Amino acid sequence: MLKRDFLKNGLLTMVGALVSPALLAAAHEEKLLREARATPMADGPFTLPALPYAFNALEPHIDAKTMEIHHDAHHKTYVSKLNEAVTGKPEEKLSLAQLLASASKQPDAIRNNAGGHWNHSFFWLLLAPKGGGQPTGALAAAINKDFGSYEKFQEEFTKAATGRFGSGWAWLIHDKKADKLAITSTPNQDNPLMDLPGIQRGTPLLGLDVWEHAYYLKHQNKRPDYVKSFWNVISWAEVNRRFDEARKG
Repeated sequence: MLKRDFLKNGLLTMVGALVSPALLAAAHEEKLLREARATPMADGPFTLPALPYAFNALEPHIDAKTMEIHHDAHHKTYVSKLNEAVTGKPEEKLSLAQLLASASKQPDAIRNNAGGHWNHSFFWLLLAPKGGGQPTGALAAAINKDFGSYEKFQEEFTKAATGRFGSGWAWLIHDKKADKLAITSTPNQDNPLMDLPGIQRGTPLLGLDVWEHAYYLKHQNKRPDYVKSFWNVISWAEVNRRFDEARKG
């Protein structure tokens, strides 16, 4: 090999090493966003809900670009693929809740995309620009009763979120029969409303998306940092409302 070729190859290797995984991930996510915006939503019974706040409303805790890609690319894709999966089939007439309740009988295309649609629609409402703090009222009392303290609850929820191997979700749920709160986690886009083996069922009150696309642009592979940020944007008013409904329902 000529000296100049050796130097050229060495320089290219050095440049490649300087391209961080974060930059590569950002380029990949931007490509997904462009493709999603260029692709019309598949017709069907399900629609993409609008975010109830601006993309940058949760900064500095969750960045605007992540929210934009998460909603406009990832969530849109779940909705579109769900419409494709149910069109022309009996499932087309079922509600999203009915699809989740019968997930064990559904093909993967319906189960995964129905879960992705429901989970994200739920997730957006749990976040608020002026969120954070701690729950109050009946929910605060229930957390103290079932976990010992808010700090113990926070510790257990964080453990469920950081300990979920691969992609998935962490949940705070209400078990109506026992009138008790519990923390659980699910893989992929499964959730506690699904009739699946190994799933601890209950009414979701709080959920955290721990797929890498939810945090990688800002936190890279540091999921614990993302979970820590999450506590600053929780809408406890929404969680309280869902707890009240769960106890009455």
